[in-house]
Amino acid sequence: MMSSVIKRVAVCAGTALLVVSCAKQNKQPFYNTGVVYCSESNPVTFNPQLDTSSTTSDATSHQLYDRLLDFDPDSGRIVPSLASSWLVSEDGLTYAFQLRRDVEFHTTDFFTPTRTFNASDVIFSIDRWRLESHPFHNVSSGSYPYFESLGLADNIADVTRVNGYRVEITLKRRDSSFLANLATDFAVILSEEYAAQLFEQGNPSQIDQLPVGTGPYRFDSFRKDSYIKYLHHEDYWRALEGNAPEEEAPEENSDDNDGLLASDRDLSIKKNVVNEEFPNLTTDEKASSASVKQLIFDITPRSSLRLAKLMTGECDATAFPAQTELEVIRNREDLTLAEKPGLNIGFWAFNTQRPPFDNPNVRRALAFAIDKNTLLEAVYFDSASRAKSLLPAASWAYQNDADDTAYNPVLARSLLAEAGIEPGFSMTIWAMPVERAYNPNAIKMAELIQRYLREVGVEANIVTYDWKTFRRHLQEGLHDSVLIGWSADNGDPDNFYRPLLSCGAIPSGTNRAMWCNEDYDRLINEALKTEDLDKRRAIYHQVNRLMYERLPLVPIAHAYRYQAYRNEVKGMTINPFGGVRFGGVEKVL
Repeated sequence: MMSSVIKRVAVCAGTALLVVSCAKQNKQPFYNTGVVYCSESNPVTFNPQLDTSSTTSDATSHQLYDRLLDFDPDSGRIVPSLASSWLVSEDGLTYAFQLRRDVEFHTTDFFTPTRTFNASDVIFSIDRWRLESHPFHNVSSGSYPYFESLGLADNIADVTRVNGYRVEITLKRRDSSFLANLATDFAVILSEEYAAQLFEQGNPSQIDQLPVGTGPYRFDSFRKDSYIKYLHHEDYWRALEGNAPEEEAPEENSDDNDGLLASDRDLSIKKNVVNEEFPNLTTDEKASSASVKQLIFDITPRSSLRLAKLMTGECDATAFPAQTELEVIRNREDLTLAEKPGLNIGFWAFNTQRPPFDNPNVRRALAFAIDKNTLLEAVYFDSASRAKSLLPAASWAYQNDADDTAYNPVLARSLLAEAGIEPGFSMTIWAMPVERAYNPNAIKMAELIQRYLREVGVEANIVTYDWKTFRRHLQEGLHDSVLIGWSADNGDPDNFYRPLLSCGAIPSGTNRAMWCNEDYDRLINEALKTEDLDKRRAIYHQVNRLMYERLPLVPIAHAYRYQAYRNEVKGMTINPFGGVRFGGVEKVL
């Protein structure tokens, strides 16, 4: 069935005359019970711990897995997930998590679990990325870019199993963003039992290729450049939770005792979050509807083809509609276009480890050579706001009066001359080959910047590759400059400042400027030592000033996020904190 569905997609999208017939063909058992999402590319892996790209997050994080904590997509508040409650010590160093019971892992053709989720899975999932000595640490890529960019492993002193459903995490230093990081797309919980089975079989890398999680869908099959097929997880805990009988309190000497931890007497409770405080928890990210038996990611790189499939009904929703397509979607009575201000930043980063881009005056000259307002009009079509710093206006630490560069080609030429850069100097601008909310057309933007630079005596060559190769070469530092960006994984400002420009983020590949500044690192570390928002805000304003003076990158735009889908799809919302979510999505025909 799958191959026939994909063939019909290609035929229907390629010929306008077949629009009506395609719509008719869709009325079949698969169409009635499945949701098809037009995705833009292949995931790099099926474990989002190993990759920070939104393609991987969309395909995996909220479909296959759960995390200890989640973000409410509307309020941004941290809410329970696999951890039903938590305690934080007064000194901010010890976090105690009460784990949810009766959470089933996926049963698949390649794994049948013999137990439900417990503390062992949490410890395995965290220790895998934080401990180099862990038997699974070097499996697959052996790289965990999100956690490495934050230096999170270095700050965790211990992860301890108190009992079957209690885990304590002890930090070396206070980190006011720690809970937010546990709620990101990358902090997924894997099955320790599945890992042990694979290790015994001598095939540990299968854990990242044939995934097992606790999420609303379970893995079925994947064909590169064609499709991913998921099946409904019949025992998904969010669906079963409301019908579960109330449990009797366990005996105090039980290994699974839900009472106070032995160490709780030493914990001054700073936060105590329990389910009763979130009566609508199960509606934040509902279980997949029983009527939705399967979820298909139809891999379609071209935006125009994704839109064609959406209009013919071969796809129920689509990734990253192009800016030029938005008005077409708005004018269709059978389609819905959802939009929301994005927690993102599109920027032009300079490789500060390559001369002459190691010179701040050269970077400043290039920044003053471009007109950001024109870039916004030509590339974003009024669907983005001008960026002054890394943080968008939706962030509580946003600085409205932050310093910003302005279009000044005279100053640009003067600064280049002072730096000894002769007219005719040549450089590269790397442009993403994929569309992203933070930059929907990097190649067009690169062409505009190319013209601006020519006016100040700089010849720019535009470089692009396929997405996988592009990202690999970026990490190798082969670029002079790059047009790229970042979508927030949580609402904490540290999620922008640390991954994008800290020294520790260079090896992970998220610091595209490859910039390391001791004063910058000192300031962002200082900001995490307090939970006083006013104090943190004042520190981030200092960070903004330092960035403006050194200009490792040029902030360009904060873009709106869009999600296009057919009207029969219900329950689909924009997740401002990461990947697309299909838990709770229904199709009403």
